[in-house]
Amino acid sequence: MNIDYHLYEAVIGLEVHAQMLTKSKAFCADATEYGALPNTQVGPVSLGHPGTLPVHNKEAVKYAVKLGLACQCDIAAHNYYARKNYFYADLPKGYQISQHTTPICENGFIGIKLKDGTEKRIGLIRIHMEEDTGKSMHDQDVYDTLIDYNRAGTALVEMVSHPDIRTGEEAYQYLTEVRKLLRYLDICDGNMEEGSMRCDANVSVRLKGAEAFGTKVEVKNMNSIRNVQRAIDYEIKRQIEAISKGEKIYQETRTFDAMKGETLVMRTKEGASDYRYFPEPDLPPLHITPEFIDVVKEQMPALPKELFHKFTAVYGLSEYDAGVLTENKDVAAYFETVLKHTGNIKAAANWVMVQVKGYLNEQALEIKDFVLQPAKIAEIIDLIDSGKISSTVASKEVFPAMIHEHHKSALEIAEALNVLQESNSDELQKIVDEAIARFPDKVAEYKSGKTSLVGLFMGEVMKLSKGKADPKVASKLVKETLDNK
Repeated sequence: MNIDYHLYEAVIGLEVHAQMLTKSKAFCADATEYGALPNTQVGPVSLGHPGTLPVHNKEAVKYAVKLGLACQCDIAAHNYYARKNYFYADLPKGYQISQHTTPICENGFIGIKLKDGTEKRIGLIRIHMEEDTGKSMHDQDVYDTLIDYNRAGTALVEMVSHPDIRTGEEAYQYLTEVRKLLRYLDICDGNMEEGSMRCDANVSVRLKGAEAFGTKVEVKNMNSIRNVQRAIDYEIKRQIEAISKGEKIYQETRTFDAMKGETLVMRTKEGASDYRYFPEPDLPPLHITPEFIDVVKEQMPALPKELFHKFTAVYGLSEYDAGVLTENKDVAAYFETVLKHTGNIKAAANWVMVQVKGYLNEQALEIKDFVLQPAKIAEIIDLIDSGKISSTVASKEVFPAMIHEHHKSALEIAEALNVLQESNSDELQKIVDEAIARFPDKVAEYKSGKTSLVGLFMGEVMKLSKGKADPKVASKLVKETLDNK
């Protein structure tokens, strides 16, 4: 059966859950450190003991407002919590405290840019606060599922997009921008592999030009941004093929098998009525004042889009360079600090993108753990610009040596390695004369028009100087000496 996939389009909305980097949980004082021994970061409130009462976490509220401001959202002045009732082993209370009718942030958008240069805004329906559940572990025991309640009660924000996404690539770019934003704001570390950022995808397909949506299928359990794209691409293809065969699409929840690259049925999808929402009686309403919002605004860092514009418009960098440098807030800050010590913007960008990031990737380090201060990178750049060392020597010899002896200056390292270039014209002239004198027959060939022989003489000059001759000065002297023969 021949299927024309181009007759259809996908309609995709994403729900992103992000664990907030608060030191305590959403409604109690339990710690939230990742990697602690199972069930060691729990207490009466997070375990749902009778008679216990939740309390607001001001830092979590601040993070939610910060995220809303970054996404151009409307911030709700009056907030109420609700109980989302469902029974599952990882939910000790038998209900989850969430926001239902009054999300703290509404509207807003995330801007994305596709590989072909197309820019698009993905609208946000809401950003709301809630608490996380515990974690079920199915692979620790042969016969039983074990539960770790350390995560139960951890503060979350959930970002719900409009169904504005049409392809797996758009979903990939959207999640990349969301993760970058969360990290810039220090709200969440964005590690999907550890579960601190999670994504559910709602996918349906319809004929192009149709107004009505198709039947929505929710896909869960995708542990990377790349796997979200893979799952969506598979689900779009599956639904189109099913519709083309006259099969019915059921509203259900599916899981993604990353090894097989396909989605599988988990359960039929619950509706909002299944959760029996009602106002949370144990938490008073939360009021966000204009003064509180102003304080949060003052604490906002420069956002990725703002830095991207600055790096291209002010610093004159290419969009590619600006994109690489703004992927990570700490890398962008490191680069800007390098510029405080050197005026060579392009060289600073290249050194941070290539040598610094390359070393960090090899060593699996974050830039905050890098031993060389930005001023040290500027020292290397200045040595290159002044002709004292070559770029090759700088990257292959001076830079590695400075990492091991970061208390020394770049000049001290270069002197110790004996790699400073000879740029003194008088000394270089002696070497040039010796190099030319070794090939009298080649001098005659040069004089007869074979100017490519300059390379031969330059090679001899570099050999005699043990690689320390300044190539620019030496090349000039070689040509002048040959022309005057």
